[in-house]
Amino acid sequence: MTELLEKVQAEIGRYIARIQSEQQKNGAWRYDFETGPMTDASMMILLSILDPGEKELLMQLAQRLVRKQAEGGEWKQYDDDDGHLSSTVEAYTALLLSGYMDRDAPQMKRAEDYILRSGGVEKVHISTKFMLALNGLYPWPAFYPLPLWLIHLPKWVPFSFYRWSSYVKTHFAPVLILGHLKYTLPHPSGADISHLYATQKHRMLRQQIHRHRQLQEQRNNNHAVFFKSKRSNLALQKAEKYMLEHIEGDGTLYSYASATFFMIYALLSTGYKPDSPVISHAMKGLLSFVTQTDSGELHMQNSPSTVWDTALASYTLQEAGLSAADETVQRAAVYLLSLQHADKKESAKGSLLHISGGWGFSESNTANPDVDDTQVVLRALTHCTFHQEGCHEAWRKGVRYLFRMQNDDGGWAAFERNSTSFMTRLFDIENFEDTAFDPSAADVTGRTLEFLGSHVKLTTNHPRVQAGVRWLLKQQRPDGSWYGRWGVSFLYGTWAAVTGLRAVGVSAQHPAIQKAANWLLRRRQPDGGWGESCKSDAVKTYIAAPYSTVVHTAWALDTLIAMHEKPVEEMNEAISLLIDWNREDGSRRATYPTGAGLPGHFYIQYHSYPRIWPLLTLSHYAQKYKSC
Repeated sequence: MTELLEKVQAEIGRYIARIQSEQQKNGAWRYDFETGPMTDASMMILLSILDPGEKELLMQLAQRLVRKQAEGGEWKQYDDDDGHLSSTVEAYTALLLSGYMDRDAPQMKRAEDYILRSGGVEKVHISTKFMLALNGLYPWPAFYPLPLWLIHLPKWVPFSFYRWSSYVKTHFAPVLILGHLKYTLPHPSGADISHLYATQKHRMLRQQIHRHRQLQEQRNNNHAVFFKSKRSNLALQKAEKYMLEHIEGDGTLYSYASATFFMIYALLSTGYKPDSPVISHAMKGLLSFVTQTDSGELHMQNSPSTVWDTALASYTLQEAGLSAADETVQRAAVYLLSLQHADKKESAKGSLLHISGGWGFSESNTANPDVDDTQVVLRALTHCTFHQEGCHEAWRKGVRYLFRMQNDDGGWAAFERNSTSFMTRLFDIENFEDTAFDPSAADVTGRTLEFLGSHVKLTTNHPRVQAGVRWLLKQQRPDGSWYGRWGVSFLYGTWAAVTGLRAVGVSAQHPAIQKAANWLLRRRQPDGGWGESCKSDAVKTYIAAPYSTVVHTAWALDTLIAMHEKPVEEMNEAISLLIDWNREDGSRRATYPTGAGLPGHFYIQYHSYPRIWPLLTLSHYAQKYKSC
């Protein structure tokens, strides 16, 4: 045991030195937020239409896409993915429209074969169909499933636009405009993908484009007359106003690249010129999201994770032994304090809902705070209250924000309070229920409870904590696990739930904790660690990954540390493996996504995670078992 603890301490020192060396001068840590082909493909198409002079960026984004193609011609979301049709169609379309490859290139022929074998363009996700329709490559449906008049409904109506999550409102304000106008922006190259259809639906597309071309020219040529001549005048203006009110200082819409893409098309559809200030500013904002990955390639991030990564890094370094007075921690505190939100925008009837004190995900985000980012920033600031001016009051405001965001059911969601999934089946849209509403989540609730227990020193004697614990215990699955919404998936949710329950005083002997421990040990991989497939997220049932990852292993070990007063054999073995694996390059450490965005469709490889979570786990191990 002594030898292992010495090995752990040496590894902690190595981690600390590496993370400290990666801090920016302003106190932030900037790690990549890497995803699949969607953002790269959308950016390539938009650049080739609006800014063809960015040839170098186009080429480098294309090179990353080509390298990511699998041998069978498909693009994948993760290693054990059998192939992701929507990603493949998006990547193929971007490479074709940008001019980087023609359809006869070997890579394109392999992709074409895969697409047709998989059912053709008709089988892609609705978000991919939407992107294709905007570029004149897929027919708009005769009856769009999201009518523009939803923007008029007051908030008390169950399916009102204003009851949706902030993420969906931000994306769907431009979507409502574009779907209503059935806008298309045919690509200057004239390229098409009719050969990727498995049916004759492309004939409908050609008829539709011809039918709408004249009306679209009228819209573009006379913006004012167009708005005055339409009964939908007020709804279009209201949706446009919502977009314009939520543009961040960097020009992006709510600091999401995906929403900004939609906004640019929506503005073009209502008469804005490509060189108008608002579109030019949006393009500059998108360009600022481009990052260079660890492999040296350029990638279009959907939303830089700077606040999240900085808070996690600072908190973890403090857990590893750095004091609040350390220069690294102090610089991070100054940076994080400057980004606390003053209020949260709520556009129903032009009002502002004041929920001050939270933090958002990225540094350009000024009006969309969330519970998860807030609790982790507060962790980073807990011990800085006596070292930074204004930190104590900011910390208190942040804690008040967390309490105000607790749902009536006792749990916490990410962005919204009391947002339920009532009547989502009215809209026949893939993943609508996963995004339109924001119900309490086991991972967010568990992490919030862990913060309240370990940093605010609250226990189950507190009525708010009692409510959170009751809700969390009800969510435990019969097998002993919890599902995590924002991480992959049951390992993440179980880690957050168990550590949260233990931090507020739930006994390790509680049946729920014991059941979780048994579930966790049964999920240990033959290689000695833990790894979960992203497939779990889509089917809502645990599926093992083909190998252990350092992030999943760190979460599982941290869960077991919270349960056991003395380490069991499986823990000691896995701790040694974790140290060895994180010194290696490859899939275990870096390439398997462990962040979840949209079940079955959008996953995230946080480049910070292989640094942060193993360090946190090793630190907890060393602290708890140093006298064993």
